[in-house]
Amino acid sequence: MSEQNDTQIVDQIVANARKAQAKFENGACQNRYDQAALAVGWAIMQPDRNREMAELAVQTTGLGNVPDKITKNHRKTLGLLRDVLKAKTFGIISDDPATGITEIARPIGVIGAVVPSTNPIATPANNIINAIKCGNAIVLSPSPKGIAGCKRLIGYIHAEFDKIGVDHDLVQMIPAPGTKDKTQRMLEITDLVVVTGSQNNVRRAYTSGTPAIGVGAGNVTVIIDETADLAAAAAKIAASKTFDNATSCSSENSLIVVDSVYDAFVAELAKIGGTTVGTDLEPHIVGRLWQKGHLAKNAIAQDADVLIQTLALEDKVPTSTKFICVETKGIGPDYPLSGEKLSRVAALYRASDFAEATKIAANMLNHYGAGHSVGIHTGLPARAVEMGHTLPTCRVIVNQAHCFATGGSFNNGLPFSLSMGCGSWGGNSIDENLHWKHFLNITKVVREIPTNEPSVDEVFSDYWKVAGK
Repeated sequence: MSEQNDTQIVDQIVANARKAQAKFENGACQNRYDQAALAVGWAIMQPDRNREMAELAVQTTGLGNVPDKITKNHRKTLGLLRDVLKAKTFGIISDDPATGITEIARPIGVIGAVVPSTNPIATPANNIINAIKCGNAIVLSPSPKGIAGCKRLIGYIHAEFDKIGVDHDLVQMIPAPGTKDKTQRMLEITDLVVVTGSQNNVRRAYTSGTPAIGVGAGNVTVIIDETADLAAAAAKIAASKTFDNATSCSSENSLIVVDSVYDAFVAELAKIGGTTVGTDLEPHIVGRLWQKGHLAKNAIAQDADVLIQTLALEDKVPTSTKFICVETKGIGPDYPLSGEKLSRVAALYRASDFAEATKIAANMLNHYGAGHSVGIHTGLPARAVEMGHTLPTCRVIVNQAHCFATGGSFNNGLPFSLSMGCGSWGGNSIDENLHWKHFLNITKVVREIPTNEPSVDEVFSDYWKVAGK
């Protein structure tokens, strides 16, 4: 009976969303969509509410820290609004006389979004803005720990909607208690599902029968070569690795350092709180960072002092330690440090040269996190291009703090997002950052144009010169 009730609850929520979406689309205009998107943006960016929701997120999930969540909520939303506000998402968006094709933007309908506990405010807000900007309704399924934050966010969004006459039912969430049955039903009856977080949820989305966008697992590996600005690289890695206590899938998990600068780079890390420990401590750390095959809950996304206590390193690292680099060599299932750690812990590998560093990076990605992203700190731009040609990755981040760059930044050209598609390497349907274009259908009006039919000779002439007829 409970399963039937869960189904009925979700059915009603989605039915209400469909009515609200039809009303939103009927008689709409670009300004209407833009104003609603701005309402969502201000709901999270208003400073007092931002702080309140950041505090609630840390309190209820036990992950990350308040100052960084405030920064993330603000900058990710501001950057997304920069990206979407000038975008055409209503009516005719392209009219090309040369091709005879007119493109018309159309909403998808009701979006279903599964969002993680690591970013319980910023990720839902990102998805809502994209959905609303394109004329859709959206229903959220937060993780159990993220329910309180998601509910608070939606309450503030509805308050902003009241100011401009927008229906509350455009933005809803699956009510507590969260269950797999509720989420599954949402996956089955919405028009598009977007899933960030659990790879189990991603797989369920792809098999739900509904068009789905899922994102892959992160396991960021960064190369530091012999031409890198070591001080700058260390500072950027430290800022990225410690931000929000490494909750981001784009936080550095492994560092591969070319031998000729290894000691100098380790020294630079030490200056800014990156403590390196030797391979002799690897079993000690692994035994405490993982419990029964899973990351220890009291180590994930914790402040440095809590992490050090959890790993029983109080007498083994300086009190100034902000994050820990563990020297290691192994890669694969028998070497947990080569996977994602969601903590202020990074694996540290030594490579004889850049060629070996790329081989290590390839092995790392093939083990875990293929498709997501890699980074390099270098003075030779061609090396990043070489990595793009050879590694199974959708992004090569060059001389940047990885977790700030991968999801879009004010000083790079990637769209702002908290969800990174990993392409076929990561088992995903997209290979780019999730953004507003993924929330649209586009209708093409196709007219006749002058015939453009080549002759057989025009097509095959160059080939025949090589292979003959």
